[in-house]
Formats: sequence, structure tokens, C-alpha cells
Amino acid sequence: MDRQGGDAPLYIRIHPRDNVAIVVNDGGLPAGAVFADGLALVEGVPQGHKLALEDLAEGAPVLRYGTVIGYALQAVPRGGWVSEARLRMPDSPALDDLPMATRQVPPAEPLQGYTFMGYRNPDGSVGTRNILAISTTVQCVAGVVEHAVARIRQELLPLYPHVDDVVALEHAYGCGVAIDAPGAQVPIRTLRNISRNPNFGGQVLLVSLGCEKLQPARLFPAQAEALASGGQGARGLVRLQDDEHVGFQSMVDSIMQSARVRLVELDRRRRVSCPASELVVGVQCGGSDAFSGITANPAVGHASDLLVRAGATVMFSEITEVRDGIGQLTARAATPEVAQALVREMDAYDQYLKRGGADRSANTSPGNKKGGLSNIVEKAMGSIVKSGSSPIVDVLAPGEKLRRKGLVYAATPASDFICGTLQLAAGMNVHVFTTGRGTPYGLAAVPVVKVATRDDLARRWHDLMDINAGGIASGRASIEDVGWELFRYILEVASGRKKTWAEQWKLHNSLALFNPAPVT
Repeated sequence: MDRQGGDAPLYIRIHPRDNVAIVVNDGGLPAGAVFADGLALVEGVPQGHKLALEDLAEGAPVLRYGTVIGYALQAVPRGGWVSEARLRMPDSPALDDLPMATRQVPPAEPLQGYTFMGYRNPDGSVGTRNILAISTTVQCVAGVVEHAVARIRQELLPLYPHVDDVVALEHAYGCGVAIDAPGAQVPIRTLRNISRNPNFGGQVLLVSLGCEKLQPARLFPAQAEALASGGQGARGLVRLQDDEHVGFQSMVDSIMQSARVRLVELDRRRRVSCPASELVVGVQCGGSDAFSGITANPAVGHASDLLVRAGATVMFSEITEVRDGIGQLTARAATPEVAQALVREMDAYDQYLKRGGADRSANTSPGNKKGGLSNIVEKAMGSIVKSGSSPIVDVLAPGEKLRRKGLVYAATPASDFICGTLQLAAGMNVHVFTTGRGTPYGLAAVPVVKVATRDDLARRWHDLMDINAGGIASGRASIEDVGWELFRYILEVASGRKKTWAEQWKLHNSLALFNPAPVT
């Protein structure tokens, strides 16, 4: 990074080839501001927005991150504001003739000796929290489950001090859908795999209505016989339409009785020392700005590399926010087969967007643009760096569960809520979320570590942001410094020694399933 300005007017250029840079100063800079290298602004430029480092002719390529992020729609003088309105977005990169597993790098030196205190599960996974989860087959039961959860928290949880919480896995699926249509397997396997998240200890309780399309035996085929007979089975089942339930209170009582059985088992769990290799960390960004790609996301990328060196698993996602860098990803694939899987998921999502009459340009939000991101190309270049530099060892389709350790691409939409839901299904036990504009995003099932891209956001949202990466922009801290800070913080949070702000305030978003199949 090339910084120009010190405490005076300051800009940052990412790559030597770049012909634009972003303004760092809080509140932006007015016309006439002069940088340390003598460049003067010919018009005011807001914080995070781009200024021209040289005269740009109409049609000239505009480069940031060493990549063409657009073409000038009009001439922009040196020191001018390269705003969204002055850029034409480039075409989407083709998915053929890509570098396939060409960037083979020697394995990084293993990072040994790092541990955390976690909960070991019978299936070999490790939880970072000890939570009773109540899964549902259909939205119709949500109100009953919500009432039962409130009573469980008040009446039962105090009796089981080693259980952290009770969480309802509610969703808007299960009926009124074409459940046998192509694509319907995505939400079904997502729900199935969420119930297997390591933080639930294999003690999930299932609540069904009875008449829904997503029957319990379809959701959990391995327990089909027990569930079809109405028995408790391996996971437990409460079906509200069963004759035994006479009135609302009978339904709630049944849920609480089944919950008590599982709470007894969960309360026996104790934290034990586990190697850092048992961590499964999902990384994501939301409310991104132009600082995301130069502060928070690179710091997360450094922490991702540290985690992979420690033997852990890191998932990155968000198809539209990596699509414009697909050549970078296929080159980093560990094998040609992994590279082909990346292409498969990009193409499938291209077709999904096309069917909806949209393309990748629909991704960027008003907040992204206000924060200086002109288009999805610029956003993608800053998003990819969350993944660090490790080889990509596997690719998961939406809703699939992890198969191997290392850096994994979990294909998801870029929606914060759907991405988080799908990463839960894959098996993450800690979530890292970067933001520049700010969001109170959280998940009930796993701790969410929030990383601020800017000092101003960290100051204003001091009791919502866990890590401040803003010092990278001003030069107070390096990417490596913040990466190590985040790595160590993840271990503390995973051990339960620290709670994230989202946990302390009990902030969480509802699950949001990705359902590419028709709704009837």
C-alpha cells in the first residue's frame, strides 16, 4: 500500500499499476486539498471514494488492486473524483480458458502449539458453544416453538448451568413449495446439516406440524423409521397434530419434556483442550466499503492463513463477490478438479441470476456505493482477500457439509443472512464478519466476531465491533498485527473465555434458506 499524507490529507493506492486511490480522511476532503506528493484535489472527494492519480481520458481503463474495475465515461482530470457515475463496469470474465491449479506454492510452515477449550462430539466434531437446538420442519410451528423456547429459558436452563442457550432453528420453508422440483434439495440438506452443527452436541429436538410437505422422515432419512412411527428416535420428535395434544399447552409441555431429556445430556458436556485444527471458521463481509479491501478483509486473510497453518478449516463464500476474480481462485485451486468445481458453482449461479433477469451488478447496495465502492468488480477485488493466500482444497455446493480441512470455498449467495445460514450448515463453529458501513448482524448458533474497517465506525459502534482494523489505513497497525490479534481473539472466543458483542447483547438474525426451487 502506498500512503500519501500522514496526519494531513491522506490517500491510499493499493497496487503500483493503479491510476486511482481512495481518500482516507474522516469526512472526506474538499477541493484544493494537497497531499504530501503535491497532488491537489480539483473537487471535493468523500471518504473512501476514488481520486484520479493521473488524467483519465474518456474510455480509459480505471485500475484499482491492479485490476480494471471500469472505464471512464468522461474525461477525469488528475485530482478529480472518480465517482460511480463516471464509470462503466467491465463485462463479466468468461469461465473458459482459466488458469486451472497453476499457482502451486510450497506448503506454509505449520503453526503448532495453539489450542482452545472446546466441546468434543461423538461424530468427531468440536463445538465452541453448548446449545440445545430445536429444529422445525415447517414455519407453521414457529409460534409454538417460540413460546416453548421462552419457557425453557426461564424454567429449565437455570437447572442446567453447563448449557449455554436454547435456539429455535426456525425458517420459512416446509410447505407451499415444490418440494420435488430441481433445486429443492438445497434448502432440505441445509436444514438437515444445520441440525448437525457441532455447537448442538448431537441433541437436536425436532418439532413438526404433521401435514407439511417436508415430513420428518424426508428431512432425516437415516432416522426415517423411528420418525415415521412417531417415536422419539435419535433426535426426538414432537408432532403438534398428534392426537395426544389436546390444546396449545399440551404441545408446549411435550416440547419442554423432550427438551429436558436433551438438556440432561448436554449438561454433562465439559470443555476440554483441543488443537486449533478443530476450528471451523466462516468468513464473510457485509455493509462493505472501500476500506474493506485494504484493512479488515486483508487482516482476516492473514488470520485465515494462520488458521490454515494451524490445521484449521476456513470457509469463504459469496459467489457474486468473488465472480470477477474467478481466475485468481482457479489458479489457487489445489487440483484441477477443485478448479473445475469452482467454475461449476460460478456457472450455476450465473444461470440462476439469468433466470431471474438479473446479473452480478445487482449485488452492490446503496451503502456500498456511499462507502466508495463503485461496482461489483471493485467490491469483489476487496472481498476475495478475506481468503488469504492458501490453496483452495475443496468446493461445497450450497447446503453441503464440510469434507476436508484447509481453505474451502462454500458456494453461497452474497446475502449476509443466506451466507451465514449456509456456512452454519457446512459446520462452522466460529463466524468472522467484516463491515465498513456497520451492521448489528449476529447468529444465535455460533459466536460472530465483528471486524470494523474504519476507526470512525469502531468509535461510534464501540459496543458492537469486536476488532478494529482501521489502524491499518492510518499506519498505526499492519495487516499482520491485526491478523494476529484476530487469530488470538478467535481462540479466546472459541474457548468461551470471551463473548463477542453480538453474544453479549443476544443479537441474531433469523435463518434464511436459499431456495432456488419454485414456491407454489
